[in-house]
Amino acid sequence: MNYFVVLNGKKLKQTVFIIAAVLFAAAIIYSERGNVSVFSSNEPAAIYSVKTEKKVIALTFDISWGDKRTEPILKVLEDKGVKNATFFLSSPWSKTHPEIVERIKKDGFEIGSHGHKHSNYSSLSDEEIRKQITTAHGILSDMIGKEPNLIRMPNGDFDKRVLNIANELGYSVIQWDTDSLDWMNKGVDNIIDRVVTKAHPGDIVLLHASDSCKQTHEALPVIIDQLRAKGYEFVTVSELMKQTQVEHKEIQDQSVQIN
Repeated sequence: MNYFVVLNGKKLKQTVFIIAAVLFAAAIIYSERGNVSVFSSNEPAAIYSVKTEKKVIALTFDISWGDKRTEPILKVLEDKGVKNATFFLSSPWSKTHPEIVERIKKDGFEIGSHGHKHSNYSSLSDEEIRKQITTAHGILSDMIGKEPNLIRMPNGDFDKRVLNIANELGYSVIQWDTDSLDWMNKGVDNIIDRVVTKAHPGDIVLLHASDSCKQTHEALPVIIDQLRAKGYEFVTVSELMKQTQVEHKEIQDQSVQIN
């Protein structure tokens, strides 16, 4: 038995046209994917690390409360000759500890904002987000004699609204690629191991100088020695950002419980 397929000429032309259009669109997208990436990178994004072949790394310290841990950390940095690090200070803490802020400033360390109220900004209204950032900005500017332009959100929490508002206010949102988890107080060796094994060129390391983190000042000397033994040089976040390509990870909501 023979079978015959009867094709409708008009429908065949339509089908061929649709297939050709799809293939053409796919080719355009493929050839222009680099341009799409460049366009997307213009959106405000949090900075986690910098792509570089240089062995440079930024140690960053968040402070939101307490007066017992910061000075021992500053002493370690002084003893080890580390002149470049970045401290993110909450404004309420700064107001109640002006002498420590002055010490950080006098030692030449970079100071960024850690916001005002210590809460998840992604849960706030646009108006409240703006208020929290600008309130901290005013307090820190008066205390350090210059306007900070780096901010690490409380709890590392943000969403697209937070990023956009921070960008409008002249801030770069700074995250981290290596988390010491020092706030969990799991032991000095654990903190050292997490930082030293995960560190890489262009890395931003998250540490804390709040009183809740009881082992950071003990782990820090070994971290510094071991990273130096691997050939790393310590720089501020701003110095790190001057490297050729800043790595912007995909924008996504972030919420990390830290102090």
